[in-house]
Amino acid sequence: MGRMISPGKAKAEAIVSDEPIGFYGGVDIETGIVIEKDHPLEGECVTGKILVFPRGKGSTVGSYVIYGLQKNNVGPAAIVNEETETIVATGAILAGIPCIDHIDISHFKTGDILRVDADKGIVEKI
Repeated sequence: MGRMISPGKAKAEAIVSDEPIGFYGGVDIETGIVIEKDHPLEGECVTGKILVFPRGKGSTVGSYVIYGLQKNNVGPAAIVNEETETIVATGAILAGIPCIDHIDISHFKTGDILRVDADKGIVEKI
């Protein structure tokens, strides 16, 4: 069982990275496409997906990028982390994106359909 960072529920396809994500300069706020050079998800779109990654990295402006993604209707359906640090936590809360951490993400791969119930701390593969 995980820890709720931002409440809510979602069911969607997963997009999974085993590397941290930096949202400022790493994800295009207009399109939801990962633009960080040489990142495992470079060129992939997070829109409407359950974004699974170990933790965030980089500038605190990343919180506003997460918020901006949601305002531009290109945000993820939910965020699942091993350890949610303050940048991702703040962004998810501001944007109203369900977010949960303390999850072993090694069980998930891109393309899995996941159900997230952040309120109960549950992430399950369907």
